[in-house]
Amino acid sequence: MRWLRRNAVVLAGAASLVYLLLPNAVVMLFSFNKPAGRFNYEWRTFSTDAWTDPCGVADMCGSLALSLQIGLLATVFATAFGTFAAFALARYRFRGKGTGNALIFLPMAMPEVVMGASLGTLFLNTRVAFGFVTILIAHIMFCLSFVVVAVKARVMSMDPRLEEAARDLYAGPVQTFLRVTLPLAAPGIAAGAMLSFALSFDDFIITQFNAGPSTVTFPVFVWGAAQRGVPVQVNVIGTAMFLIAVAIVLGGRIASGRRRRQA
Repeated sequence: MRWLRRNAVVLAGAASLVYLLLPNAVVMLFSFNKPAGRFNYEWRTFSTDAWTDPCGVADMCGSLALSLQIGLLATVFATAFGTFAAFALARYRFRGKGTGNALIFLPMAMPEVVMGASLGTLFLNTRVAFGFVTILIAHIMFCLSFVVVAVKARVMSMDPRLEEAARDLYAGPVQTFLRVTLPLAAPGIAAGAMLSFALSFDDFIITQFNAGPSTVTFPVFVWGAAQRGVPVQVNVIGTAMFLIAVAIVLGGRIASGRRRRQA
């Protein structure tokens, strides 16, 4: 009992991680399954057919490429605009700053169905054709708040005396920003960018409200395929995305550890 009380927090954390990662393990396991029918819900036999032919399902890789393209563009724009907004909210005083901080949290607290329907109504009233552009605009607006919050938290934790020291050493504003401010804020910017891409790639509700009839992203494809039977290749794509995300996180941790040891 004493051992349990001493390690209760560690055990609870491990149990939480297992609970969070269990769906990923199931998806990974069933990516090697060969189902008897259309539904990949019961284990039948081990097979690597889906991994050797991930684009064997019609239109799936096209929808995946579209989701990747929208996710990358949404990440670039949301990260750029969100970083500028975060620096403004964290470093400067101006009229309406409190209102701006409150408005930043609205897309995060608002249900996605409300935001998706509102943007869809806006595009209808302005007679904008639904398709790639409307999805991209909607994803940028949705991801912007998450980038602002991540970068703002990092900027507020930065020591302004480091930038003052750079200016005392005759560094100009551009040099100070590129050599001191930007490297210090880089972890927050990277976190916001990764979160933005994950949210954009995974989004279904906002996309469904703002997509045209011929614009099918990967989540929309999976939703449509679920009515007829989700192919095993969907599990392959999900497993690959999960492994890539884990590799990026582990690579960042390893690089950060090396820099810390060198310092």
